[in-house]
Amino acid sequence: MQQLLDTAEKIRTMEIRGAGRIAEAASAALRDYVLDLKVTNIKDFNKKVDEAANILIQTRPTAVSLPNAVQITKRHTSEDVAGAREDILHNADVFLKQAGEALERMGKIGAKRIHDGDVIMTHCNSHAALSVISTAFKQGKDISVIATESRPRRQGFITIRELNDYGIPTTLIVDSAVRYCMKEVDTVIVGADAITVNGALVNKVGTSQLAHAAHEARKNVLSVAETFKFSPNTILGDMIDIEERAADEVIDQEILAELPNVKVKNPAFDITPAEYIDMIITEVGAFPPQMAYTIIKEHLGWELSHMG
Repeated sequence: MQQLLDTAEKIRTMEIRGAGRIAEAASAALRDYVLDLKVTNIKDFNKKVDEAANILIQTRPTAVSLPNAVQITKRHTSEDVAGAREDILHNADVFLKQAGEALERMGKIGAKRIHDGDVIMTHCNSHAALSVISTAFKQGKDISVIATESRPRRQGFITIRELNDYGIPTTLIVDSAVRYCMKEVDTVIVGADAITVNGALVNKVGTSQLAHAAHEARKNVLSVAETFKFSPNTILGDMIDIEERAADEVIDQEILAELPNVKVKNPAFDITPAEYIDMIITEVGAFPPQMAYTIIKEHLGWELSHMG
């Protein structure tokens, strides 16, 4: 259990960050926990697995990749512990293999949308988005990138380092310069923490204003997302919780203590309407956001009639 708790803490504190990486870490943690779980009764086994799953799921409320990965991993129909354990270990191995392959497939699919000479703007740090950008660059396309700082955690600093290591010409901008710099951009490419049934995009805070500026300037906006980032629960009308993070990510507590009339609001994500998104790139193809329900139904296998 300690190893699983350690992984949960790393997810909660953003030592492990990014929706895809969170999903993979959670699946692997649950697999390792089940491997060492020493119970003989199937009811006790299921109870322990559910408890472990809930610990992982509660670490980050917004990224649906996390509960989706956990649900996919823990799913089994066995009536005995040995069979259940084998099913879960198999589920995890398949999920992790497919997650790794998804990045490569999304890169190849998304790179077709990038043209020689394009300037690409990206936000935060998304392995999915970077897969598309780096694949296009490896194909010999002459591209450059404008990357935002992505405050307050400045995940953009991770992005520019990775782009630099690829050899891709990159410009770092402050978040508030997005609209000013949009005139130089051909395509906006971002990742996703969740996609709702109506095709709305939940991603790092600031994504919606970037997409709005792109829409205003008639620039294409692509979101790159594995199918496990689509949210089945939104079919039933559930809202995705927007995580509020600690004030000390924004301002030192000592300074805030001197300002009794000031409070800090620090949402980690925002919601971009589907009409601002031109295409969602997944490992199974490129789709308009209006096809989100089809993705949920056919690739997650969770239909409205099967949800309670």
